[in-house]
Amino acid sequence: MKVEQLPWALGIAAELRAEVDSLNAAESLRIPLEPGGWWHQYVCETHHTELLFDEMEADAEAYRCPHGCLAQRAAYRGAWLVYKHQQLARMALQAAAVYAASGGAVEAPGYAELSKKLIVDYAAQYPLYPVHPDAQPWMLKGRAFHQALTEAIWATTLIRAYLLLSDEGVSFSEDEKEKLAVFFELMEGSMSAYRHILIHERRNPENNYTAWLNAALACVYAAQGEREKLAELVQAEGGFIDHLSIGVKPDQFEFEATTYYHVFVLRAYLIFAEMAERCGVSLYEAVGAQGQSLRGMLSLLAALADDQGVLPALHDGPLERRPYAREIAEVAEQGLAIYGLRELAPVLGEAYRQLGALPGSRTGLEALLYGDSAELAAFPPDTELLQGVRSSKLLQGVRSSKLLAESGFVIGRHRANPLAYLADFGEHGGAHGHRDKLHVSLMHAAGVLAPDQGVTPYGSSLRPWYGETACHNTVSLNGQSQAEHTGRCVQFSCGEQGTYVWLQSEDAYPALAGCRLDRHLLLTADWLLDWFEVTLEAEAGDEASMEWWLHPLVPPVSAQLREAPQISISVPFGESELALPVTGSFAPEAGQVHVRYSLPSGETVWHTAGVMPGQELLTVLTPGHSVDPSVPLTAVLHRERGRRARFVHVYRAGAEPAALRFEEDLLNVSVQNSTTTVAWSETGGLLIVSR
Repeated sequence: MKVEQLPWALGIAAELRAEVDSLNAAESLRIPLEPGGWWHQYVCETHHTELLFDEMEADAEAYRCPHGCLAQRAAYRGAWLVYKHQQLARMALQAAAVYAASGGAVEAPGYAELSKKLIVDYAAQYPLYPVHPDAQPWMLKGRAFHQALTEAIWATTLIRAYLLLSDEGVSFSEDEKEKLAVFFELMEGSMSAYRHILIHERRNPENNYTAWLNAALACVYAAQGEREKLAELVQAEGGFIDHLSIGVKPDQFEFEATTYYHVFVLRAYLIFAEMAERCGVSLYEAVGAQGQSLRGMLSLLAALADDQGVLPALHDGPLERRPYAREIAEVAEQGLAIYGLRELAPVLGEAYRQLGALPGSRTGLEALLYGDSAELAAFPPDTELLQGVRSSKLLQGVRSSKLLAESGFVIGRHRANPLAYLADFGEHGGAHGHRDKLHVSLMHAAGVLAPDQGVTPYGSSLRPWYGETACHNTVSLNGQSQAEHTGRCVQFSCGEQGTYVWLQSEDAYPALAGCRLDRHLLLTADWLLDWFEVTLEAEAGDEASMEWWLHPLVPPVSAQLREAPQISISVPFGESELALPVTGSFAPEAGQVHVRYSLPSGETVWHTAGVMPGQELLTVLTPGHSVDPSVPLTAVLHRERGRRARFVHVYRAGAEPAALRFEEDLLNVSVQNSTTTVAWSETGGLLIVSR
């Protein structure tokens, strides 16, 4: 038994048991008779932060935001009910896990009975929920929730609780079995009908919904002992193998190229694989038509994460959210237990940090259900990270630079440099894509400096900002967002001298003749060079305002920063515009500006901007990142008007900035007593010509 084999598991089982006890004592474990709504509407209208959910509350009609606002709206009630229904399904699974961990101790049967009561109560209530009358027209409608998608996720949790109790020999009466049979039958009919709509009517089998409809059906079939139906679902159109083949790129990234939905779909796959194992079908080593696999998808998470284990919020998805941290923990624990992917340990450690665990320790239901490691040495302490984690045995071989050619991302790393980057040049990303081609996220081993900012829930009126070009670390023209399009990687090379990538976009602004964006990123042992060229056709005669954006999480500090006149600039905001105040202007000396960023860890990153004649460098106040948009950020805006612009920036970690000196298409980068000369050409890109 796990609690006997792994010392940490006993303590977690006790914590989970105490949580169930406290909720039960507060009479908070009673199922609501109302169906849930849509959780995305659980957002403060003033601060755009998610409202708080108190797990101890049995019922709620008023809802608070983290800043103290008190909200009362019908939509909030429906969204709160989503949280409550999901919590109760989780508590059914948690009580079953506490019972299983007890090994049949005398006091344990109460937990089995509590879990069973929640499962059976929901089975009895489910037929009484109507097909949701308040769901939005575009949704596949559920009964217990607005969306069938939410219903599928909720059902997998309840059914896994049922299966865990059955594994432990817990019996159900004939009346309870009848209620469960009706629940399984309705769930099978609903999930099958929605699969048909997605796959055959909408011709959208790759949708992330499909993965969850499949997972819910797999749970139903495992509970019913329907081995043949489950085996058919594995091979069906839009089934497990087909969805893996069309819903995941050959480089192992979920097809929408969003980290959040990658974890989302991967979790559904792992639940399906668990159910298949119960029916004698092994899917853990299954391979899609172009080599896609669960192992590969898990390894990709390790490659995408920064040195602290933080996953980037590429395209739609939150920067940090407690339920998301649980989902990350669930897949990462299985990556460690099933595949032995030790490189996932920092990702798991970061998820547990967000859930309140002490450094190097586990917490919560995911650890008890899936954790299978006796040692936690894989979670490197912060001191090791700051001293050069890339040289540790844990990360050897997985922290190199990486090109995701099919998804359109490149990760730049250098063993001797604590700075790293992640650049986006690929497909738009469909419904979850952003207008962000050639965006670059900047990382330090101690933490992220300038990330992709994530996105707020749909219910936030500020949500459109996070998809616009001006919200990203890339270039916009004439204050407008890019068109939905795909860029390309012209060159990529990686060696001891450094990692170089040349990214290009020719379709960002189709109304501007001959518009081309070229971003060159060169990461060496000492610095990161970002060289951005913007070109319009000279014959067309059109000039444009060319705007280079950087959104650091910490304020830019510079002796060259001056207070600016009280003006604002307009940027796209969905169908309207958003006015952003200009707060400062930099005064360049010798054609350059030095900016300092102090990370929360105490580490310093220097930013040197080359400012050409006719260019200006400003600071602009913007909404905050998606965790709390009400806390504004200060962006750096580098802009020029014309038919051609060159934006050159160098980043360096440590005590002093780099110095820049231009000689036409040659750039001298000096640090301490060393100077490197970099040459640029229209056809060859960047090349180090001397040191």
